Amino acid sequence: MKSMFSQPQPQAGGTANGLVAGAAMRITTPNPLLPVSGGLGPTAPVKGKRGEIGVRVLYLKQGTTGLAFVGIDALGFPAVLGDRIRAKVTRIPGDNILIGATHTHSAPDYYAFPDGKGGYSGDLKWLDKVCALAADAINEAIDKAKPATLKVHHEDAQGRIAYNYYAPDLYDRRMAVMQAIGKDGKAIGTLVNYAIHPEVLGNSVGLLSADCISPMYDAIEAAAGGVAVFMNSAQGGMVTADNRLLDKPKDPVRGYWEDARTWEECLRIGKLMASEALRIIAKAKVQDAPKLFIKTENVVFPVDSALLWAVVQASPLKYPTLPGKKIATRVSVINVGDAQLVTAPGEALPNIGMYIKRKMKGKTNMVLGLTQDAFGYILTSVDFGSFRRYDYVSETSLGENTGEILIAAWRRLIDGAPTPMK
Repeated sequence: MKSMFSQPQPQAGGTANGLVAGAAMRITTPNPLLPVSGGLGPTAPVKGKRGEIGVRVLYLKQGTTGLAFVGIDALGFPAVLGDRIRAKVTRIPGDNILIGATHTHSAPDYYAFPDGKGGYSGDLKWLDKVCALAADAINEAIDKAKPATLKVHHEDAQGRIAYNYYAPDLYDRRMAVMQAIGKDGKAIGTLVNYAIHPEVLGNSVGLLSADCISPMYDAIEAAAGGVAVFMNSAQGGMVTADNRLLDKPKDPVRGYWEDARTWEECLRIGKLMASEALRIIAKAKVQDAPKLFIKTENVVFPVDSALLWAVVQASPLKYPTLPGKKIATRVSVINVGDAQLVTAPGEALPNIGMYIKRKMKGKTNMVLGLTQDAFGYILTSVDFGSFRRYDYVSETSLGENTGEILIAAWRRLIDGAPTPMK
């Protein structure tokens, strides 16, 4: 199905068969600081910040195919904003600009949530600035592209990084890492794909931050050089940072603990994520001329949730809709060397991510969560409304059939894609 969002455009130059890569970043921390959003509901005031929030880009090009992986420190980044960025980047097709949110709960509102009183949260001028800075970063990464090799690998991440708040042991431990390396042997960019809610701080402690992802960036860049990018995975319902105080049980029968909501805990988890990412990528074999491939389909989802439909209708961002209370969004399959990736336009539950990874064709398989759009939780019908614990994730899902529609789209895209290879 041909994308209605973008048309093929001239791509940035590079070598005929070899890989070129570039990376760039921009700081987007608002000055003065803005209130932060942890989800639907009012934003929370802040009294300071820890680290910076920003936009980070890894650009890859092989032959005539260019891809930009864009990580934004945000709870979610709607496609209506992503298209503002794409309009400012003319050298690669819009569908090839893969924009994902890290899902920090300590950044300003990017959705412009309606407040139920005729107003909304979110600062529209700042959102325009973020889009302009993101486009600048992508264009800089394209301008800086140079001959490179690629390394991709995945393993279970070790140590206390994440867990499932609803069922502690039910989460995907795999961390996938992709690194572009210049001919000088130095890293150009390192992309980390892992399922986690970066909400050690959350929006209740009064700090603006990329949360535990910020120290991960710093540690990777200090050790490897280049730009670190984080793309979340299937972390819905509820794969979160493991900041449990295990000596302080809150409800030992049900398995709940008090949490450490401190910057020190962000540092511990972020630095551990970085050390694990570097350990994992050190085991990867170098790919000299990895082939790139992308195919995108526009997928239509009914919006059964009255809550989310109210957001779509009342937000000043003017989310595009289709007749019959439906929305359309991008879903992509991407091959990078021997790795295969799919995008999820929201927070897929971990069982959905585990399932589709089994059906993918790569030596390393990744789910890029909250990428190309950010429409709440993604559940299958058998999970939707099935447990009391799933009441919130069901309420903030587009609807009961969202998971099945997405899985069917993934299967079509995977079946139509070539087998990933060097």
